[in-house]
Formats: sequence, structure tokens, C-alpha cells
Amino acid sequence: MAQQPMTTPTPSLLRRKRIETSTDSHGLRRVLGPGSLIALGIGATIGAGLFSLTGIAASENAGPAVVLSYVVAVIACGFAGLCYSELASMIPVAGSAYTYAYIALGEIVAWTIGWDLVLEYAVGAAAVSVSWSRYVTSLLAGWGISLPPRLLASPFETVTLPDGSHVAGIMNLPAAFIICAVSILLIRGISESAKVNSVIVMVKLAIIVTVIAFGIPYIKTANYVPFIPPNTGEFGHFGLSGIMRAAGTIFFAYVGFDAVSTAAQEARNPSRDMPIGILGSLLICTLAYVSFSFVLTGLVNYKDMLGDAAPVATAIDQTPFGWLKLAVKIGIICGFTSVLLVLLMGQSRVFYAMSRDGLLPRMFSQVHPTWRTPWYSNLLFMVVTGSLSAFLPIDQLAHMTSIGTLLAFVIVCAGVMFLRRSAPDTERRFRVPGGAVIPVLGILSCLTVMGSLDRLTWVRLVVWLIVGMAIYFGYSKRNSLLARDA
Repeated sequence: MAQQPMTTPTPSLLRRKRIETSTDSHGLRRVLGPGSLIALGIGATIGAGLFSLTGIAASENAGPAVVLSYVVAVIACGFAGLCYSELASMIPVAGSAYTYAYIALGEIVAWTIGWDLVLEYAVGAAAVSVSWSRYVTSLLAGWGISLPPRLLASPFETVTLPDGSHVAGIMNLPAAFIICAVSILLIRGISESAKVNSVIVMVKLAIIVTVIAFGIPYIKTANYVPFIPPNTGEFGHFGLSGIMRAAGTIFFAYVGFDAVSTAAQEARNPSRDMPIGILGSLLICTLAYVSFSFVLTGLVNYKDMLGDAAPVATAIDQTPFGWLKLAVKIGIICGFTSVLLVLLMGQSRVFYAMSRDGLLPRMFSQVHPTWRTPWYSNLLFMVVTGSLSAFLPIDQLAHMTSIGTLLAFVIVCAGVMFLRRSAPDTERRFRVPGGAVIPVLGILSCLTVMGSLDRLTWVRLVVWLIVGMAIYFGYSKRNSLLARDA
């Protein structure tokens, strides 16, 4: 039975939960230490974007100065990361931005961001699984193993058969398979999931380090001249504006570290370990991004990357180590797998938290009697996300930038400022320095990036939120535990 939350006497859409530092003794199992949390952050953050976004940003916007763009991008993410760390240290429960919003800003804001995160995690996981399918298919083909083409595409996609004919696909079977496999692993237990993720992260980082180490001796220093190419006269095309435009392009290479905070209720010492997990994963990812982009632009001139679908493969061709291409492909597959694991974990934990608060049916907050995981939530998203992966051309949505994640960043930064006024005496094991400066900068930087997103992204968000509001006023508002108390 979920613990009844303490409430503020506000019978309205803005009613808020009080800060709770204890959780139900029959809830999720606390088994994650700082190392596991850092691995979760790295697992969610470093995906194939490292191998693709770097070449795009360098060739179209920043040139070799893409290294600086990664630094600028992490500064913007760092603002949000610091705010997440403060809230996670004082509110060590599942739910991430949803829970923080419920305590700081009220129920309707919490529902909005929780419902939004469900969409972001579902679309993100489905898109990643389709890309995972393509890389695994390519890897198997290189080993002489071919899968039926119609089982590698959705019914809305056309495939070419060996005889040259064109037919519609049936389903993307490998994409659905990896969703089911990861979901079953998550149901089996967070400890086992974290161990698998840690192994995958170590493999992924080892491959990145290997590419960097074997590539450094073959760097051509002439490729760094000029380090900041002069602006072409158009904003965003090289020069200072190009560095900033590239920072906006690769900003989403960092998105994912916030999923660490969804595991707060499974951390052994969340007040201490959550800031370490969030900020530690950001730091390691930054070092990997900066080092990798430096070597890549040193091996291949940024002008030669324009229109190159595989700039990393081109860079490896500058070395005598052809086997590095296989290593990179394995690294990308590992990157996708760890991203899937953390996205599906975060999705189920947000749903779990919303169910505990009465905003969703109670069954989704039930934990398995043996494995202590929210298995009904995991099963639901295994079916939903697996179906999206199998039957929709979800790869087109991979280009949809994470507007919902940016919205979560804004709310978290605002929550820090609000709670400093409404709960100034609450213990904070980690406190963002500089007063309100960093939260304000976090809000401004995230809103700036949101404002640059395309119209279709905003339309999708608005439509999804309208559906969410219908569910909230039709079910959640009257079933909320706070509404019952009021």
C-alpha cells in the first residue's frame, strides 16, 4: 500500500506535497551506490550521437572549434545538473522532475511534466531501438548473417527483396526484441540491471578511449588551422556564432543524465550519492566528447566531413587500423543498449511515482514481491514501446529534439528557487552555489534552446499535453491522494 503523502491545505490544481525523506519499507530496493549511478548517467548520455553529431556540427557550423561547442553545451547542462543535484539530495524519492514539481510547484505542473516525460522516454526508446536494429543488422551482415528484410521494417516502410522487388515491411523484429529483452532485465531487478549497464558502459568507454589513443599519432595539425574558421556572413556558419549554433546542435548529446534522478529511491544513500551520480556522469561524458571531437577533427579536415554519413569511419581510414571500424560499430551498439536500459527504467519509475500519488491506477505502483521492481509499469511500457518500435517508422521521430527534457530542466531550476523560499530550513546535503544565479541561467539557457526548435516538435508536444489534460481532469484530479485528503 502506498504511503499517504502529507499535504498542504490547498484544495486546488496547485496543491502540493510536503517533502518526504522516508519511503515505504515495502517499496523499491535501495542497492545503487555512486558508481552505479554514474554508470547509469553515462549509459543514458553517451549514445551514437557522439559518433554522428560531432561530424555534423564540425562540418556545418564550428570546424575544429566544435571542441569549444561541447564545452559551451555542457555549461548549459551543468546549470540543470546542479539544480537536479540539490533537489535529489533533499527529495530522495522516485520520479525525478515530476516529484520535484509536485513538491515545489503543485499538482497540475507535476502532472504536466510527468505526462510529458512519459512521451519523451517512449519516443526516445522506440527511436533508439530502431537504430539499434539497423546497426545490429549491419554487424550481422558483415559476418555473413542475413535476416529477412520484411522483418527489419515497419508496415509503413518499403524494403527491397533479394529479387529486386519492392514490398512493405511486416515488423521491425530486432527493435521489438531489444525492447522486450531490456524490459525483462529491468523486471528481474535493479541490481542486475545496473550490473549489466556497468559492463556495457565499460565496453563503450574502452572503445572510445581506444579510438582516441590509436588516432592521436595520426593527427594532422594542419587540420586545426584555422581553429575557428571565419564566419561566412551567415549566422551560425562558423565564427563565434557557429560555435554557439553547434553547441545547440550537440546540446542533446548530453541529454540523459537527468534519468539518474529517477533512481533516487533505489540509491543506498541518495542525499550523498545522487549529486555524485549526476555531476560525475556529466564530467566523464564531457571529457569523452571533447577528447573524441579533438581527435576526429585532427584526423579529417572539417570541410571533408560535409555530407559524410560516417565521418568516424573516414577518420579511421587515416590510420592503418581497419579493425577500429568494427570496434566503433560495437561501441555504438553498446551505446544504444545502455541508453535503452536507462530510458525504460526512468519511464517506469516516473509512472510508478505518479501511480503512488493516485494520478494513475494503483496497479502501476505495485512492486514485485521478490524482485522489488514496478513490474506492471515495466510490462506496460514493454508492450507500448515494443509496439511502436515494431510497427511504426519511428526512426523519423529520432530527429524530434527532446523538448520535454528541456521543459523538465526549466521546472527543476524553478523548483530550486521556489523551495529555497518555501522550505529554507530543509536539510540540503548539496546546495547550488551562487544563490539564484545558476537556476536563472539554467532557465534562460533551456528556454533559448526550446525557442529554436522546429514547429512540428511544438505541435507534437501540445497535442500530447492536450491528451494528458483530458486524462487528468477525467481521472487523476479526483483520484489524487491529495484530493482525497482535501
